[in-house]
Amino acid sequence: MKALYEKLKESLAAVLPITLIVLILSILLVPMDNGTAMMFLSGAILLILGMGLFQLGADMAMMPLGEGLGTQISKTKKLIIVISVTFALGVIITIAEPDLQVLAHQVPSIPNMVLIITIAIGVGIFLVVAILRILFKVSLSRLLLVCYMVLFAVAIFTPADFLAVAFDSGGVTTGPITVPFIMAMGVGIAAIRSDKDAADDSFGLVALCSVGPILSVLLLGIFYNPQDTAYTRVTIPQVETTRSVVKEFLFGLPAYLSEVALAILPILLVFCVFQLLTHRYTKRQRLRMLMGLVYTFFGLVLFLTGVNIGFSPVGQLFGSELASSDFKWLLIPLGMLIGYFIVKAEPAVQVLNKQIEDVTDGAIPRSTMNKCLSIGVAVSVGLSMIRVLTGANIMWFLIPCYIIAIAMTFFVPKIFVGIAFDSGGVCSGPMTTTFLLPLAMGASEAVGGNVMTDAFGVVAFVAMTPLIAVQLMGLIYKLRERKAAALVPATEALLLNDDNEIIDYEEDSEDD
Repeated sequence: MKALYEKLKESLAAVLPITLIVLILSILLVPMDNGTAMMFLSGAILLILGMGLFQLGADMAMMPLGEGLGTQISKTKKLIIVISVTFALGVIITIAEPDLQVLAHQVPSIPNMVLIITIAIGVGIFLVVAILRILFKVSLSRLLLVCYMVLFAVAIFTPADFLAVAFDSGGVTTGPITVPFIMAMGVGIAAIRSDKDAADDSFGLVALCSVGPILSVLLLGIFYNPQDTAYTRVTIPQVETTRSVVKEFLFGLPAYLSEVALAILPILLVFCVFQLLTHRYTKRQRLRMLMGLVYTFFGLVLFLTGVNIGFSPVGQLFGSELASSDFKWLLIPLGMLIGYFIVKAEPAVQVLNKQIEDVTDGAIPRSTMNKCLSIGVAVSVGLSMIRVLTGANIMWFLIPCYIIAIAMTFFVPKIFVGIAFDSGGVCSGPMTTTFLLPLAMGASEAVGGNVMTDAFGVVAFVAMTPLIAVQLMGLIYKLRERKAAALVPATEALLLNDDNEIIDYEEDSEDD
């Protein structure tokens, strides 16, 4: 109970700021009727409960399972088995990702299962690439350089209406199910290695798994004509009483129960098969992990119900009302303010920050990572709002930013490269797809823009700017380290006597 209480406290601290911001804006700029306000507040409560349960479940089940699988895979001598098992895991956990369903429903020009399977295959292939990179100690910087050169080369031949959706898919697929699992696999595989770079190489799996969906959807866009692509508009239900609000949530609950059950079932099957083959976990560990999966299940159900029913309509309303007013340019600073706080409510961000703190023994604390990611996402939402209001081509932003991000990988400490590119995929989770995307859609509609080219892409932007923000943090860390190292010889020189013997400064002071 103590662990759950701590997780709920963290969730409250993460969700409360964005809730207060929206309520203040509803008083000052975008009035909400009582029913919509009640829906929003109810959604916020479910978010807090769901996020707390999910984080506890991830700690108890997803992380140990992923780490165990990673350790076992790295012990396997036959490369074909490593490749086959890793590919299958990548496909299974991607199909299980709830965020992917949201994206699939927005692209009706391609059948849902075709899009989902295409993305899952992309993740499977690049998870194999990521695992082999760790095993064979391949430079992440060079690999990312090659991958993004290929991406932008393929993008030249992809229809313009499909580019934003393709880059969004990279962020959407690394959500609350995939991130804990994949990151823990990286830790498990790196733990087998005893060299000094093992901890650095434990990061980077999420980064490479984000490349796979983008490439696969770009290729799919070449063969499918996306000109008639539409999207499912978020509608605001008409509710007037608390009873109506409860009904909305109760009617929506069964859909999320079945959706999350389908997401958790493959993970449960992987756990059962893995345990039968390896007998890795004791009875107590098995019970703990099963309880963790139960927490994960109910946490995700509550979270997705709250964010889809309570938050999405408000995002659409805010975007539409602000963009159609005389103060439409306020969308940029207000979007940045929302982006700064909303990233803390992403479930997978807390999982990433905890792992970073653990792997670095507290050298990179959660508070520093939270601040850095908040700044990065704030910038990304501001850029997204500029694009929505001006109709600028997404490539005008993506190409220069990725050139900067990849160039920086050759100058920052290795561990920051992996963390930076992992954080990009982690930040673009369910809060982005169900609040920021409707916000951009509502704004795009209000200004008469093309939703598919102007609104889509916000997820891609949220996945992009943390790459630069975290690496800037890495550069600052490197400069401080150098400065500290330069001061050490000078300090030692001051504490030497004429015979080059170190003076005990404290004793000397006492004598004086």
